[in-house]
Amino acid sequence: MTILHYILIALEVVLIFNLIIGVHELGHFLAARWRGLKVERFAIWFGKPIWKKKINGVEYALGTIPFGGYVSLPQMATMELIEGKSGKLEEKVVEPFAERVGGEKGEAQAALETLPNVSPLDKIIVAFAGPLFSFLLAIGFAFVVWGVGKPSNEADNSTVVGWADPSGPGWRAGLRPGDMILEVDGHPVKNFLPTASLSDSIKWRIITSTGTNVAIKYRRDGKEAVAYAVPTNVPTKWYERKSLRQVFINYAEKSVIGQVASNSPAAVAGLKPGDEIVALDGKKVFSPFTIFFAEQALTNQPNVPMAFTIRRGDRQFEKTLLAVKPLSPTNAGPSFGIVAWQADTNVALVHPSPWSQIQTSAGQIFSTFGALFEHKGQIGVQQLGGAVMIIRVYSNLFDDEDGWRRVLWFSVILNVNLALLNLLPLPVLDGGHITLSLIEAVRRRPVSGKILEKIQSGFAALLISFMIYIAFFDTGDWLRSARADHDAPVVFAPAK
Repeated sequence: MTILHYILIALEVVLIFNLIIGVHELGHFLAARWRGLKVERFAIWFGKPIWKKKINGVEYALGTIPFGGYVSLPQMATMELIEGKSGKLEEKVVEPFAERVGGEKGEAQAALETLPNVSPLDKIIVAFAGPLFSFLLAIGFAFVVWGVGKPSNEADNSTVVGWADPSGPGWRAGLRPGDMILEVDGHPVKNFLPTASLSDSIKWRIITSTGTNVAIKYRRDGKEAVAYAVPTNVPTKWYERKSLRQVFINYAEKSVIGQVASNSPAAVAGLKPGDEIVALDGKKVFSPFTIFFAEQALTNQPNVPMAFTIRRGDRQFEKTLLAVKPLSPTNAGPSFGIVAWQADTNVALVHPSPWSQIQTSAGQIFSTFGALFEHKGQIGVQQLGGAVMIIRVYSNLFDDEDGWRRVLWFSVILNVNLALLNLLPLPVLDGGHITLSLIEAVRRRPVSGKILEKIQSGFAALLISFMIYIAFFDTGDWLRSARADHDAPVVFAPAK
């Protein structure tokens, strides 16, 4: 059953990923047909075709590698031959379009010898159609999200501190669990994590903060104060992404038990999944991290019983637990035996308007690129995610009970990002084709085929290298996360 579950998730990821790329390519295809360009091939997936058929002069193909697609448009190649300066084809043929990965070079050569030149306006329309269709798909997803709703949890709508590491910068600056953060580095904040809104999140404002000290304005017991924390970067290994600035605080969430280990102190005390821990030794609990670090502290101090205040339904009671060292893992310290917590215990459906979703998605990418240029050395391209990260996110979302709604919401963000990124004026992207076409319109003649080939080849090599570079870190993060999720189970000796 588990294998079937993962197979279904993989199929869902492939489906949504190909829908997004396919719609983008469909934009190029329809625009090319509208403007009367020669369409050599419209392919879904890459690699050697496992199926192909020619209809009205267009070869439709299905490749062997189940990701992406391309449209082969020979007239989009700016060649000396098309300019009429040469009776022979150049020694090398420039790929006809940025998305083209497959196709036969001989077919492109034959087409170039007989097809007329295309006006700069036609090239701009065809190039722009891809990002336009991605944007339209984002709008379509946004309307669906508006109708069916998007899950929103406590961290999306709260700025209350749930936990502060006693040895971290936030705690040393005076922040405590229960504090409500109002501003970070002079910027008002509305949520803890950047999932709801990047620029309004506490985490993002700490990451992009400037100066040695970060001013964090908060409210405690009705009184406002300012904590001046000194962010730190955790050391990382060469194969890990460079860590970003942080002050070691986390959001507030209910501490609802998800799983209790057999024979553990929690099991012996009668604690059950669904029980909420509301206080520990009389102090209110704002996050499961409180329990986890209470266990961690027992490795360096005397192991004493702790009083747990439990809420079960409408009833509240107290249990005293003494942590014990489990049999497995052998290197584990004293534990109460709560091995899992229920996530998103306060989820509600929100219905953001399509415009607010598009605006938020566009704001995220503009904020990200702004941070890359404003915080050089601190935030770099290494922090960006690529195809592996996108697949991982979709896999995690599909695995969630209410994941299909989150998939729709994430697809809005992804399509807006795809549209905007493709409009960057780089030769291998749609924006590059638009830029070259504008140059052609000003010069009143196409860019030299030799120059264009060198530019496109160079940028293609850079883009592929960048994608491999990002995929290296994305894959490493995924593997390390998978190993952490499959740690050895906690086993306790039978209680005496």
